[in-house]
Amino acid sequence: MWSQNYTPVAASLPLSALIAAIPIFVLLYLLGVARKPSWIASLAGLASALAVALFAYGMPAGLALSSALYGAANGMLPIGWIVFTAILLYRLTVETGKFEIIKDSVASLTGDQRVLALLIAFAFGAFIEGASGFGTPVAVAAAMLTGLGFQPFYAAAICLLANTAPVAFGSIGTPLIMLQTVTGLPIMSLSANVGRICAPVSLFIPAYIMLVMGGRKALRAVFPAALVCGVGFASAQFFVSSNLGPYLTDILGSMVAMGALVLLLRFWKPADSVAATPHAHTARRVLLGWMPYLWLVVFVLLWGNDAVKAVLNQATIVFGWPGLHNQILRIAPVVAKPSPYGASYSLNLLSASGTSCLFAVFASAIVLGVSPARLARFTATTANQLALPLLTIASVVGLAYVMNYSGATATLGLVIAGTGSLFPFFSALLGWLGVFLTGSDTSANALFGALQTITAVRLHLNPALMAAANSSGGVMGKMISLQSIAVAAAATGMKAEDEGKLFRFTLKHSVFMATVIGLITLFYAYVMPGWVK
Repeated sequence: MWSQNYTPVAASLPLSALIAAIPIFVLLYLLGVARKPSWIASLAGLASALAVALFAYGMPAGLALSSALYGAANGMLPIGWIVFTAILLYRLTVETGKFEIIKDSVASLTGDQRVLALLIAFAFGAFIEGASGFGTPVAVAAAMLTGLGFQPFYAAAICLLANTAPVAFGSIGTPLIMLQTVTGLPIMSLSANVGRICAPVSLFIPAYIMLVMGGRKALRAVFPAALVCGVGFASAQFFVSSNLGPYLTDILGSMVAMGALVLLLRFWKPADSVAATPHAHTARRVLLGWMPYLWLVVFVLLWGNDAVKAVLNQATIVFGWPGLHNQILRIAPVVAKPSPYGASYSLNLLSASGTSCLFAVFASAIVLGVSPARLARFTATTANQLALPLLTIASVVGLAYVMNYSGATATLGLVIAGTGSLFPFFSALLGWLGVFLTGSDTSANALFGALQTITAVRLHLNPALMAAANSSGGVMGKMISLQSIAVAAAATGMKAEDEGKLFRFTLKHSVFMATVIGLITLFYAYVMPGWVK
């Protein structure tokens, strides 16, 4: 059995930490400075992680390779499986023309641009984030706003600001499933804690967007709409994340927010608003347009039912990962006493969340009259579209697992523990930095999730809170990530030279919101620790 060593370089923790951080530096440099595609950056980061494990930490080659494969397997199932099926469902709605009906039904509710921003950028964007994620909500919402008369720059900026609090629960909870995968913490604890951190921010984001759009005058004019939108989404986000888990938090939260706005608009209109342009779709066509996502809600709720889950789990196979399970010894101070490092893999194709989304695809195809041959074409197109993103996911998770099993993550955690009582604040900023540079809350959780929990244990803090702070702080880095800026610019037809202006515009808001997340985490850590799980 190979034993981890957390100070392999000259028995020095600072020097060892510099070497341990090389894979992260490589990844972030290639993404943020060299502007290389994410799949190239992630593969290079994985290669450097293997090199550090082999030559700095003295990890046997077989263990290093096995840990990389173990991480890649966890990246593909359940993470990659969810991404694939979620995007397949989205493509089904687009290719059948139903997504246009969805967009028309939302845009017809009001002619006021400020309320449209709340409906489309915030509420509808959160719905798309929850259903598919990975850049889709910014692209869709920004393009819709531009088509409705918004200036491209402000359409992009508003959508980037709005696509914050929902990100941690995006793509049917993918970031938190990743966080649970790399930390081993209960998914319900992570979900509840992220909800508790993000809900207060979700409460004021609609009003914040109005202030950005037109200052206090704009906020006063549509304050009732901003209020019901924020309260509706935040309350649903808090409740669903605590009681149902991360899978439907964004979808149900956005439905509550949109429903609250629709109800409000029956009794109230901004004093200076213009009339809405009604759509030409019948009620039946609108219902059919929304049907794929209604099926998604049904099947995700079914998959979360304990009785159904027990039946589905009968097909799950759990086994120790070959050549890795209990073959590595973790030592103090990371653990109280030397103990084997387990590596169990669950092959749960039937009970995985992605499978519930696949059933929603099948049910939608039947209702919408999509033939098996046509669905097969959609599937092939989706597979081709996601080949490189799935490779990126597998590589990033492989990188994280190599760092975890070699001891490099523990080395970094011991150094970060030096921030002491301020760590809860910096915990959120670490997640913010990760998403800013990788463009993905999922990737940031894979990179820093285990690091957060190791540091939390070292400082006698709540590991589930610190892991949740990583994901919650990370979402505020989404609006300034290079990938998000590029997607927003492309969706709105913005001039290439305006991308830098867009980055500078969103940067101050991103820093402010990340600071708020850090302060909320400090509050939970020291003032009201009983309010989190």
